[in-house]
Amino acid sequence: MAVNIGLPEVLLILLLILLLFGAKKLPELARGMGEALKEFRRAQKDERGDDQDEGLKHGEGREKKE
Repeated sequence: MAVNIGLPEVLLILLLILLLFGAKKLPELARGMGEALKEFRRAQKDERGDDQDEGLKHGEGREKKE
């Protein structure tokens, strides 16, 4: 089921977050979320790179020269 979230709903959510955590805590939360996302992407990239390396070791993904 698709949920359509408009501008008023987004603003309400942001206001609730501001009230719950306070203005001083928000930059720390955003920084922590950004670092977690960066680490997740790095791990995802490393995992994809490992899979590609294994494929090359087994002869997959190489073009045959004729």
